Amino acid sequence: MKSYCTLKVLIAALVVSFGMNINLNAQSYNLNNKSSSLVVDGTSNIHDWTLEAESTSGTISVELDEGKLEEINALRFTVEAEALKSGKSGMDKNTYKALNTDKHKKITYQLKSVKDISAGSNGNYKVKTTGSLEIAGVKKDIALNFNLSINPSNIILKGEHNLNMTDYGVEPPTAMFGTITTGETVTIKFETHFNK
Repeated sequence: MKSYCTLKVLIAALVVSFGMNINLNAQSYNLNNKSSSLVVDGTSNIHDWTLEAESTSGTISVELDEGKLEEINALRFTVEAEALKSGKSGMDKNTYKALNTDKHKKITYQLKSVKDISAGSNGNYKVKTTGSLEIAGVKKDIALNFNLSINPSNIILKGEHNLNMTDYGVEPPTAMFGTITTGETVTIKFETHFNK
């Protein structure tokens, strides 16, 4: 009799669990390069500078429950290294040399874990993650936090991250025979649009 009751409890738990999971809706989205933006802001001993990414790609996979974000299963983001443009060919050439783009064509971020998802209003969330960032062939784990908003047809991520280029073996670019030197720390600012 006792084992029969235990069996009933287990069956009931499975039914409830199945009923809860059936409401979760896995969704995958692809990055829309045209409506997305990524810029790298840096400094030098003369003036500040900015690189803009002209070619980005990526995917995000999320679990939704009645349109509300429950989990981020996967997130991958890629920048074509030689698609980083400053508007000045000399600066671009020095940047590609520093990034060793002959051997390392892409800069990538791969989600490893989600630490926290805090819900706000109107489909907005604050997300804390850790992931692997690869620059110039060097991979390092970073903490990346961003704002995420869910709309009927897309997901938008907004955030920024400071990094030291020398952590990735990248020597800060110089110009004018070394008279112009750039700072080691840069700020990456992104707004990525992922569409169904």
